[in-house]
Amino acid sequence: MLEKKKLRLKKFYLNPCTSFLLMTLLIIILSFILSSFEMQATYNVVNSNTKELEPTLVAVENLLSFDGMKFIISNAMTNFISFAPLGMLLISLIGIAIAESTGFIETFSKRVLAKLPKEILTFIIIFIATCSSLINGIGYSVLIPLAALIYFINNRNPILGIVTAFCGVSFGYGISIFIGTMEISLLKYTKSAAQLIHENRHVSLSSNLIFIIAATIILSIVGTIIIEKIMYHKIGKYKKEEESKTEQYKILSIDNDDQSKIEQEKREKIGLKYAIITACVFILLFIYAIIPNLPYSGMLLDMTESTYLNQLFGENSYFQDGFTYMISLLFFTTGIAYGIGAHSIRSDHELITEASEKFSKIGSIFILMFVASQFIAIFKKTNIGTVITSWLANLLSVLEITGIPLIIVTILLIGLANFVLTGASAKWLIFAPVVVPTFMQSNLSPEFAQIIMRAGNSITAGYTPLLANFVIYLGYLNIYNLNKSKPYTIKKALKLITPYFLLISLAWILLIIGWYILGLPLGPKVFPTI
Repeated sequence: MLEKKKLRLKKFYLNPCTSFLLMTLLIIILSFILSSFEMQATYNVVNSNTKELEPTLVAVENLLSFDGMKFIISNAMTNFISFAPLGMLLISLIGIAIAESTGFIETFSKRVLAKLPKEILTFIIIFIATCSSLINGIGYSVLIPLAALIYFINNRNPILGIVTAFCGVSFGYGISIFIGTMEISLLKYTKSAAQLIHENRHVSLSSNLIFIIAATIILSIVGTIIIEKIMYHKIGKYKKEEESKTEQYKILSIDNDDQSKIEQEKREKIGLKYAIITACVFILLFIYAIIPNLPYSGMLLDMTESTYLNQLFGENSYFQDGFTYMISLLFFTTGIAYGIGAHSIRSDHELITEASEKFSKIGSIFILMFVASQFIAIFKKTNIGTVITSWLANLLSVLEITGIPLIIVTILLIGLANFVLTGASAKWLIFAPVVVPTFMQSNLSPEFAQIIMRAGNSITAGYTPLLANFVIYLGYLNIYNLNKSKPYTIKKALKLITPYFLLISLAWILLIIGWYILGLPLGPKVFPTI
């Protein structure tokens, strides 16, 4: 009997840039089809003056029309230049490149971070990544390249470092150990929606503080376990290419070699000392710049606002706008201080040249950012995400459920909406007038409804290519990918983080249900129930 030979099709790997281009084309065609069928939805918005609901009609916009094509062509440059990850990544990489070129990052990694148990280092990265959502998306532009570099220096897989940082920021987005941007953006919608039921209902900025502190610690621990027990084995070890297979024989003086090592270690210690002192001074000056009403203080505050939190995290806050630059300056100054102490800076020309070479490895990310920025802007213009989100919000309003089923269903619906509408404020604008009154009528507090919003937004935050900062994650995976013939595609990048996504989502849901059952406080004198 003859054996049948199976035909094996060679796997074809689409470059992520090509994938984004094809998805953009698909969205344009889809906008034409859906607009032809008059796909639309109505959602309610609370009028802040009248305290009443006002219906808002949103329809899918056809981008194959004359005006649609004009938008695509005329806004290409604007879409790219205004793409938030572009500027944030560029600014942060300047400081990191200088710190790397002087040898500061390598020395600090080997002398300080390498001494930490790997579980502790993972926890620190996830914890800092989770807290970084306090200031928009800075964690993506700083922690992803930094974690990859630290892992590479310490002979751990840099892909694991990239995944750790990305998952920490994305799936813990919206919680921190401080009150931050999320409170400012969500609170006004929560409060106005709550006043539909009780006219004078107050929702304070600190209403979620206890929960978000506890959630930050708990989810960082859970995330560390997932990374070290599951993701580490899934990703595997990083096989560095051998620099040369030719054996070289050198006659070395053992005494001279030992002496040079002693001198180098001495210089590195002095360099670290200079860097630490510089970092401490810089941080103290930074803190002084956000303290109001002191001589020459408050430089980073928006003094037109009445409350301190709005001065710090408001829409026109200098603290928010300048934070990425300040972090880059921190790396720049500590790197220079290290270089002076360790005598690793020979000339300014050599330093700039070496730092510039670091950027040669990341050129592909900027091409990826261009096509991704067009895809995201075009999808947003079609209104498809807003229509789907409105449908999901309206679905919740017709479901007659209470208690734990209501909590779980709301988390899942907000999580589904987050796949197509990633902005927390844009989602809560639509969901709040439905979720908050429904919760209050079920004896659940509006503050608890805001916690549910955080959870739903967080569990799927990193699992959609519509997330602007997804391109940084995808780009760095391919920078450190050793097999260039098999790039990390969008599908492969999502598959890589699927275990983390599923387990951390389960952890989120269990945490919230447990909090509700135990009746623990969400903030000072605020509880899940009314």
